[in-house]
Amino acid sequence: MTSVNPKVSAPPDPMTPPPVSHTTRARLAAIMPRGETFRNFVYTGAFDRVAESVDLDLLSVFPTPELESLLRSRYRNVTELAKVDEKFTVNYLREILDMAHQRRVWSQAAIERWKLRDMEADTAGKKLKRLANKVVSRLFAHRPGLELLDRTERAASRAFRTTDVFLRHFERTKPSLVFNASHIHSRNSIAAVQAAKWLGIPTAAFCFSWDNLTSQGRVIPQHDYYLVWNEGIKRTLLDHYPKTKAENVFVTGTPQFDFHYRKEFYWSREEFCQRIGADPNRPIVLYSTGMANHVAHEPRTVEDIADMLKGMTDLGPPQLVVREYAKGPAGLYADLKTRRKDILFPKTDWELNWLTPKLDDCYLLTNMLRHCALGINVASTISLELCMFDKPCINVNYLPPGFDYNFDYRAYYHYEHYEPIVASGGLTLAGSEKEMVEQIRQHLTQPQAHSANRKKLLKDFFGGDLDGHVSDRLAKCLVELTKRHAK
Repeated sequence: MTSVNPKVSAPPDPMTPPPVSHTTRARLAAIMPRGETFRNFVYTGAFDRVAESVDLDLLSVFPTPELESLLRSRYRNVTELAKVDEKFTVNYLREILDMAHQRRVWSQAAIERWKLRDMEADTAGKKLKRLANKVVSRLFAHRPGLELLDRTERAASRAFRTTDVFLRHFERTKPSLVFNASHIHSRNSIAAVQAAKWLGIPTAAFCFSWDNLTSQGRVIPQHDYYLVWNEGIKRTLLDHYPKTKAENVFVTGTPQFDFHYRKEFYWSREEFCQRIGADPNRPIVLYSTGMANHVAHEPRTVEDIADMLKGMTDLGPPQLVVREYAKGPAGLYADLKTRRKDILFPKTDWELNWLTPKLDDCYLLTNMLRHCALGINVASTISLELCMFDKPCINVNYLPPGFDYNFDYRAYYHYEHYEPIVASGGLTLAGSEKEMVEQIRQHLTQPQAHSANRKKLLKDFFGGDLDGHVSDRLAKCLVELTKRHAK
C-alpha cells in the first residue's frame, strides 16, 4: 500500500517552540487532539489548502515519530499538544457538568450511557460516588443550571490551572482564530481552547461525529463557531447550546468521506482481491464489527454468517471479509482467525497510539466498500458509507442465544441519530438468524431493490456535500473565519 511516511531528517526537539513566520497574513492555530484528525484534515489536504491562504500553526498529538515527521515536513509551525493534568476541583466540575448535560438531554443514547456508567460502578465505593454525583448533577439538569456550571467550570479552570503553556504559546504566536479539530473525546484540547478564550481569541470547533451531540457529554468549553455535518446536527447543536448564534454554525459536511469520491483512491477489483486474498469471481460480503464492550458476542455472529454464506453455493458461494473495529480490543478474533481460514481479515491499519488511522487504511476502506456486494454491521457509520456506493446493507437486530448481555445493542436502532437511518428504508434489519439468511440472499440477487431509498437517504442527510471536496469547502470556511478576525 501507499506509504505516508516521508523520509526526513530527525525532527527538532518537540519542546522547542518552532519559529513563527512574521507575515501580515491572518493566522490560524489548529488543535489536533486525537488521531482521526490526521485523516480528516491532513490526509484530505484540508490543512494544506488552509496554509495556502493564511499562516497555519498546529498543536498536535504525535502518535508516532513518523507522523510527527509528516506534520513537520508539510507545515511550518508544529508544536506538540501538551498533556495537562487538571486539579481535582476542575475534574469534578467537568464530571458534574457532563452528567447534568446528559440528564438534561436525556436522549435514548444518553439514557443507555447513563445505565452503562451505573454498571461500571462495581464496588461499594464507586457506587456511593456514582450515586452522589447523580444527585448533584440532577440539581443542575436544566438550562440555567448548565449555564451556571459552565461559568463555574471556566472560573475554576482559570483559578486552578496547572500550566500557562497555552497562554504563553498564543501570546507569542498571536493567532486570529483557534480551531479545535475534534470538539469532544479529548481533554487535551480543553486547556488550549480555554487559554484562547481568556485572551479574547475567537474559537471554532469541528463537530467530530453525527451522534456525539446526543450520545456524548457536554462540549467543554463552548466555542464561538462550529462546523457540522448537516442541517439536522446544526439544529441539535442550537437546541442544546441556545447561546450559540445560528449564523455561527456552518454546515460543511465531513471530510472523512472525501476518499470515497476520489478516483485516485480506487483499486481495480483484481488488485483489491489480490491484496486481501479474495477471489475476484465470487461475491464479497463485508462485515464491519463494533465495540466489543457492547457487542461482546460478535465473533459468534461473524462465524454464523460465514456458515450461512457457505451454504449459498448457487451464489458463488459468497466470501466473508471482516473489517475489525479499529479501537479493539486486540485479540478478540484471534481464535476465529485460526480456525476459519475461509473468513478474510484484512488488517485495519491504525496506529493504536491516539487511535490514528493511517492513509493506507483510507485506501483499504474505500475499496472494501466499492467491491463488496453487501455490507452487514450493528448500527455503524459504515451503513451510510455503503449507501454512498449504492450497496445493500443489513443491520444485525438479534441476540444469539447462550450469552450474558450487559447491553442490548438493539437499542441502537432507536437512538436519535440512527432512527432516521432505519426509517429511511435504505437498509434492512435482520431480527433473527432466519431473517439474516433471507435478507442476504435477497440483497445478493436483487441489489437494486432499495437503491432509491439509499439515494434519498444520502440526499436528505448530506444534501449535495458528497463529492470528494468537503475538505476544500471546510478549508475555505476556516480561511474566511480566520481572515474575518485578523488584526
